[in-house]
Amino acid sequence: MEALASPTTTPSSYMPLQDRVAIVTGASRGIGKAIATHLASLGARVAINYTSSKVQADAVAQEINTNHLESTQTSAITVQANISDPAQVKSLFDEVERAFGSQVHILVNSAGVLDPKYPSIANTSLEDFDSTFSVNTRGAFLCCREAANRLKRGGGGRIILLSSSMVGGLKPGYGVYAASKAAVETMIKILAKELKGTGITANCVAPGPIATEMFYAGKTEEQIMQFIEQCPLGRLGETKDIASVVGFLATDASEWVNGQVTRVNGGYV
Repeated sequence: MEALASPTTTPSSYMPLQDRVAIVTGASRGIGKAIATHLASLGARVAINYTSSKVQADAVAQEINTNHLESTQTSAITVQANISDPAQVKSLFDEVERAFGSQVHILVNSAGVLDPKYPSIANTSLEDFDSTFSVNTRGAFLCCREAANRLKRGGGGRIILLSSSMVGGLKPGYGVYAASKAAVETMIKILAKELKGTGITANCVAPGPIATEMFYAGKTEEQIMQFIEQCPLGRLGETKDIASVVGFLATDASEWVNGQVTRVNGGYV
């Protein structure tokens, strides 16, 4: 009888996302940039979405395309879109389908905002509340809705939203931010069930404190050290810590993971 091949042995050139099309929102810097770069390294053709940071987004796309010069196809493009605007979200998908000549397989919603004033709920202005929910919650909803209607069905479809471990951390000063992300986690669990029969999975990745511009904004050195001391691994997370988990969820190997929230925080929560 012929021996079964080991499930861990794959050709060195194996690309688990070969020719699949991915949209990564908020991909001009930080976690989104790391995710886009990692998905491209797995073979995906990636759309770098940005709202206003065109120069940074172009640099990410150039880096990816330079690293894939052997490819006969463009590996990365940039698309400007404000994800809190439904017309722009639709245009984002339209442009990606046109540029790559394919349906989208993977949506990663990494765009998000955090108020660097870290106000208590009692001191949060209505304007700051609305701006946080507009991007973090409304934006996630609009991206989910578009993806649920347009991702490739029958296998390989992946919706991955970034939440936050602060939903579990419940730290004062993060009330509105955590609430905006808690809504996203609830939405993804229901969406996964509503997508029954499509072959599309829907999951959240919830990072803990990650060394990015958004994390450092408005914090003192003492506050940063407190986050490090509260982590059992004694450090801040790095963007690659999140990108590798998102990469797994984007591949076929993750098919049995659906409707879940994966906290990636080194034990912080």
